[in-house]
Amino acid sequence: MIKKENNFWKTSEQLHKIYKLILITLFFTSPSFAELVKPNNGIEPYQVVKIQLRSLKQNDNPKKDNGIEQTWEFAHPNNQKNTGPLDRFKVMIKGKSYVMLLNHLDHKVVKIKSTDLTALFEVTVLDRDKVYYKFNWSVEKYTKNGPLKDCWLTTMVSAPMPLGSSV
Repeated sequence: MIKKENNFWKTSEQLHKIYKLILITLFFTSPSFAELVKPNNGIEPYQVVKIQLRSLKQNDNPKKDNGIEQTWEFAHPNNQKNTGPLDRFKVMIKGKSYVMLLNHLDHKVVKIKSTDLTALFEVTVLDRDKVYYKFNWSVEKYTKNGPLKDCWLTTMVSAPMPLGSSV
């Protein structure tokens, strides 16, 4: 009888962990989430890319450039150093190279490869003009001490590769 109770409690604890993970995932990936999601070591590489893309898809919701600011939150410090400060990053995203990410219609994320410290994704975006673009999107686990330790952060997004129109 004790053994069954122990198994019951183990199962309950496992279910609790699963429910918690589901709630965290829904909470952090909800496009209507008003506050910016901050990096934490519970957010997996795929989720980082999805958080950024969902935010860019609704860039001005709930406020102007919220999507760009959310994307900036998950940019690796080295990336921020090269593309920032935030105002300069906004100009870059709104420029010819990345404007198709803003308010895009749809996206698809496919993992290409990953290790314990890096992950590479192929991202296909359908922009507002119904043109498809492909990007390579790299994230890396931050290994230095500090508040970002063990957080997955974007280190690189390639130049867009046009794939043609859907019309």
